[in-house]
Amino acid sequence: MTHMNPEHPHAPGKRNRRMLVGAALCASLLFACAPVGPDFVRPSSPVVKQWMEVNSPSASQVSGLTSRSAPVVKWWQTFNDPTLNRLVAEAYAQNLTLQVAGARVLQARAQLGIAFGELYPQSQAIGGSLQRRQISDNLGPIADINRIIPLDTEFSTSQIGFDAQWELDVWGAQRRGVQAARSNLALQVANYDDALVTLTGDVAALYINIRALQESLAVARENIKLQQASNDLTQLRFNNGVTTELDVQESTALLNNTKALVPTLESDLQQAKNALAVLLGTTPSRMSGLLGSGGRIPSARSNVSVGVPAELLRRRPDVRAAELAAATQSAQVGIAMADLYPQFVLSGSIGLQASGGRDLFSSNSATGLASAGVVWNVLNYGRIKNNVRAQDAAYQALIANYQNTVLTAYSEVESAMVAYAEARKQVTFYQRSVDAARKAADIAVSQYRDGIADYSRVLNTQTALLRSQANLIEARQQVSSNLVAVYKGLGGGWQIRQNQEFLPETVLAEMAYRTDWGDLLEKTPTRASLN
Repeated sequence: MTHMNPEHPHAPGKRNRRMLVGAALCASLLFACAPVGPDFVRPSSPVVKQWMEVNSPSASQVSGLTSRSAPVVKWWQTFNDPTLNRLVAEAYAQNLTLQVAGARVLQARAQLGIAFGELYPQSQAIGGSLQRRQISDNLGPIADINRIIPLDTEFSTSQIGFDAQWELDVWGAQRRGVQAARSNLALQVANYDDALVTLTGDVAALYINIRALQESLAVARENIKLQQASNDLTQLRFNNGVTTELDVQESTALLNNTKALVPTLESDLQQAKNALAVLLGTTPSRMSGLLGSGGRIPSARSNVSVGVPAELLRRRPDVRAAELAAATQSAQVGIAMADLYPQFVLSGSIGLQASGGRDLFSSNSATGLASAGVVWNVLNYGRIKNNVRAQDAAYQALIANYQNTVLTAYSEVESAMVAYAEARKQVTFYQRSVDAARKAADIAVSQYRDGIADYSRVLNTQTALLRSQANLIEARQQVSSNLVAVYKGLGGGWQIRQNQEFLPETVLAEMAYRTDWGDLLEKTPTRASLN
């Protein structure tokens, strides 16, 4: 048998090494090729230079809105309400819907790691085996040979090896996959920010509604006392024969109609508290302790900074999310287009192989294989092309969705601004109405007591007083609620999560205990108080 010098240029090991080096150089050159498919560019969208409500001459003095400075980040603090600040802080720390969005961010981090892994050999395996074989002595050829030359029909083989397969990223499918995964991670962060904007806005809106209901209950009970006194007066006058039973019955009807408001308000108040408990990730039983028995509708400072429209596309997370969804889909178009072209695959294996286990780790037991191949789905072009078209149509739909999201954002802010400005005007008028109605009710009762006016005047003025007070409470609630809508429309509030992890520390600790997350669970400082 001829033994070949391993240093000989045509030795098998030398040839394998040269093949691997050549394949690696070829892979490097092919990797430098530009990926197929479109490179994402932010879609065009309408540009708004100034807010209509802020810059209209008729509203400049009374709207309370100014574009001279950017909106505040912790906008709820403009209400100067410590209870509201505590509620927002607790919701940020405990809200379960927000935690769902945070978990999706961590999931997207792991998926980005998977996409990066596709840039390297996609299949790697280390294996080994030990086999023991016994060949029958009665097999025809073996039996015949065995009569002349005794053969060993019982033998063992052992092997250890490493196999790898690499589909070269010639057309950029894997690189597009990394782009898609990176955009998806940013998309999940934007979705988290959008959920945080929604959460802070909903907490503030519910809190304002709760305070309005508490004020409405106080007003109803105040009017019940007033109407009870009038009812007692009509009963006294009827008993003394000064008036008829009609006054008593009318007074009684008004009193009971007002009393009937209380159960409805109590029911609405408890339902609002229950809804707030869900946002805070806690039970309704804690709400009374957090909110107290009563309070006033929070009101913000007189001037509200709203910034300029150009900042909206950067501030609003839903606009950023719509853009990132389009970017993610753009990469999918390139991935689909890569299937139109041949795929180049490198395969290789190295290992040790021997009969029996004694000589397995000797130099003579080395074995190896290197191969290069091409796979081209030439008969599937109809399916592949239609898949490219389908991905491109989905991309175009997301472009339109982005443009629609921008228009919706502008519309929401403008609508909230005009509603806020007009509600401020209503408060002024209703306050005057309440002052006049209260004075009229006092005068009517005084005149009725003196016999100057009939009870219908008392009935009308007390009914008008209750209605005016209810209208004033509703208008004040609308002012604060519409201001919340303004800040929510401007995309305020999500900035509080910066330099924070996307899940509470207790949840991160549980995940780290359950699964090895490596460095994907970032170590960050404890969440700062929002008060």
